Amino acid sequence: MWPGAPGSRTTRLELFYDLVFVFAFLNVTTLTASHATPVNLYRCLLVLALLWWSWTGFARVGNAARADQGVLPVVGFITVGATFLLVLTVPTAFVDRPGGLHGPLVFAGCYFVIRMSQLAVFAWLERSDPPRRRTLLPRVAVPTTATVLLVLAGTVPARLADRPYAVMLQLVLWTVALLVEYVGGVTLARLWWVVVSAGHWAERHALMVLIALGESIIALGLGPKTGLPLTGPVAVAALLGILVVAMLWWAYFDTLAYALEQALHHARDPDVRRRLSRNIYTFLHLPLIAGTILFALGLKDLLADAASPETPSWGPPLGGFWVTVLFGGVGLYLLSLVGCALLVLREVHWPLVITVVVLAAVAPVVAPIPELASFIVLAVVVSVGVVVETFREDGRRRRIRQLALEEQLASEAEQSHWRQQHL
Repeated sequence: MWPGAPGSRTTRLELFYDLVFVFAFLNVTTLTASHATPVNLYRCLLVLALLWWSWTGFARVGNAARADQGVLPVVGFITVGATFLLVLTVPTAFVDRPGGLHGPLVFAGCYFVIRMSQLAVFAWLERSDPPRRRTLLPRVAVPTTATVLLVLAGTVPARLADRPYAVMLQLVLWTVALLVEYVGGVTLARLWWVVVSAGHWAERHALMVLIALGESIIALGLGPKTGLPLTGPVAVAALLGILVVAMLWWAYFDTLAYALEQALHHARDPDVRRRLSRNIYTFLHLPLIAGTILFALGLKDLLADAASPETPSWGPPLGGFWVTVLFGGVGLYLLSLVGCALLVLREVHWPLVITVVVLAAVAPVVAPIPELASFIVLAVVVSVGVVVETFREDGRRRRIRQLALEEQLASEAEQSHWRQQHL
């Protein structure tokens, strides 16, 4: 294995691994949309949080070692296979279906394989570091305990199917498994979690935000029923969806993504860099991804209704559940951005805060009106908030983007010089 370096970037193998998450996000949203209940929505968030923790483990592997060198591609392919099987079993991760393998047990087993393969890489890299090597046993105990809880969640409630608390018991076991992973991982990370390349770490998470936003685009394309004509309401809803996705992209990638990466580069102290990489990327990017997936979930339902000839031209009333999913997803995304800016830049992005407050205030008002009218309100509020945030930057946006451009030009010049000398 080749260790990572401060200037390393994302490898093609890591991008290949991320392709599985395109399918993962699509599978989670499709499953939740087909059974739209609060319980299923919570299950969606549980699966998403577990998938995110699996992905962050692979991101840490790619940061500590070059994922496309030595035996790591083999480890990557094993991880990809286990992750794909895990995603295939998402529909049966909570309730097994007859006629095939036991869904909850396969899900738990795949998760265990993913986590153990990641820890095996770290064990090899740290074989000559006694302090870190001594933490290996508790680090193995954390995913093992979580896997046992997932197995219990998939087997014990099934024996209590007639009891009213069976579903609640299952959700509690899943929640505890997640808490074990997140709390245990963060506690032990003080001893072994090192971000070698700030650029790689920031780029990996930014790419996952892109994948989540791409899920919204996929929801726009797959929402209408196949074969139905492109009607005016469908076209309006599709264009509004593109507008909102573009605003969400702009709110993150225009300036903030650069600012977060620059702050991570500037953090020379390992403890400071560890806290930033953990709090900003591992924790605050999870609600960022979750908010995007919730928005995609709401889009899928809205476009299906807009395209159906059985519904009014502007769609039926959005209702309390879907207004929470749609408006709440966008609000959660924006709040995550506010939290990132607050921790890194030490400033409150008030236009985004006000946008979230307005979304929360108008959501109960627009719930009884047709879906397309509600979506217009959402698009207008988000667009105004992001535009105001962009124009109030007072020179900050220009400085951050100029610094990012200078870094890019310097890197390109250095690479061109090397190629001229060696290729």
